[in-house]
Amino acid sequence: MTSTLLHWINGAASTSHTGDTFENIGPATGEVLSHVARGNSDDVNRAVQAAVNAQNGPWGKTTTNERADFLDKIANGLEKRLDELAALESADTGKPLSLAKRIDIPRAIANFRFFAGAVRHEEGSFHPMGTAINYTLRKPVGVVGLITPWNLPLYLLSWKTAPALAMGNTIVAKPSEMTPSTATLLAEVISEAGVPDGVFNLVHGFGHETGQALVDHSDVRAISFTGGTNTGSQVARTAAGAFKKLSLELGGKNSTIVFADADPEKAVAGALRAAFTNQGQVCLCGSRILVERSLYRKFTDELAKRASAMVVGDPSAPNTQMGALISRDHRDKVESYVALAKEEGGTILSGGKRPELDEAFRDGAFLEPTVVDGLAPTCRTSTEEIFGPVVTVHPFDTEDEAVSIANGVRYGLSASVWTRDLERAHRVAANLDTGMVWVNTWLLRDLRVPFGGVKDSGVGREGGKWSLSFFSEAKNICIQLGDKG
Repeated sequence: MTSTLLHWINGAASTSHTGDTFENIGPATGEVLSHVARGNSDDVNRAVQAAVNAQNGPWGKTTTNERADFLDKIANGLEKRLDELAALESADTGKPLSLAKRIDIPRAIANFRFFAGAVRHEEGSFHPMGTAINYTLRKPVGVVGLITPWNLPLYLLSWKTAPALAMGNTIVAKPSEMTPSTATLLAEVISEAGVPDGVFNLVHGFGHETGQALVDHSDVRAISFTGGTNTGSQVARTAAGAFKKLSLELGGKNSTIVFADADPEKAVAGALRAAFTNQGQVCLCGSRILVERSLYRKFTDELAKRASAMVVGDPSAPNTQMGALISRDHRDKVESYVALAKEEGGTILSGGKRPELDEAFRDGAFLEPTVVDGLAPTCRTSTEEIFGPVVTVHPFDTEDEAVSIANGVRYGLSASVWTRDLERAHRVAANLDTGMVWVNTWLLRDLRVPFGGVKDSGVGREGGKWSLSFFSEAKNICIQLGDKG
């Protein structure tokens, strides 16, 4: 018997205004996991009104330390239910259970603890003027809308929720319709932590019905969106006319740049991890690998060999390295790029097929990790975001050529550079048109640093003080001290 997941409005589970639901399909098996309340503008209106009332109620009078204490309680609540959350995340997304237990859920817990500490230790600004002093207060924005994707559901929802609560805002969240389970459990954990009713509200549904209504709502003063570039463009157009604060973390087509002097073992292992973590469904994945020509053939052969050896299948098996893609429709899209790669003259060095699996997973959205050689770096397969386990490899001869290829896409989110030459590392990193660069590593994250991209990869930055700034309004106060100061 499947469960039913409801909205969370004003501190309680709530059916949709229409009573409608939709099916949540498990991508690994193709089976129905749950039925989910299908929200619309009426449900968003109820959630926003609850958030407005909470903002004007006791929550609006909480102190920084009180809110930080709530964040710690939420972290503790999530930690107690780590195994349950990881199982739900794996079932919803198809990712390996081991990955959810090792990365996704612990990182969500860490996000709440990090921002609890961040606001406790935040320093205010003070500017003396001789005969006057200035100091700056940070006030909550008000009701904020959080729209999050399906690839890292709780991880990214917590990344927005924690700083929004820390700064005193109230929230209406809209998770992806494909991954509703951990968001629902988060709402329960927040309530159990004692956060007042109406502070955190959750409305399930589809982008054109629920998401659009949330962005449109006049009482929602900020939108933080993580998702596809095309949808982000529509969100930006809607929000701009109402002068809402806006944070957009969008797509990427990121380069892994390997110079001939790199540590070959670390570079191959790093490129493999960057290519296929979470089935390649991370905006930061290194989906185009640029290798200096003298190392190219040896590196590419080893990469393809290791990709072919990856274990794909049952997400609950401890040795599984890649699970299912988010849906069969999405797999169809990824497979269309494999076909396009062949049309564009590419050679499939590994993968490109659906794996042979046990009967329980034959209807799942699985695809082998795929390495493509022989493509021009300007072709569609090499420049368009695929968001799946498909990477292209390209040779280069000079440092300038590597930078030119890396910058020759519409996106500018991240890159990694592999070299033993420290001067080159600094020089190349500075010349890449991206918001983030890793040197001799990938996805090593300090939560204090800015996260975000340039070009079509987004607007604004998240993380540390950047998140706290986005979810607050700065108010300067100037006090005249007298003629003599």
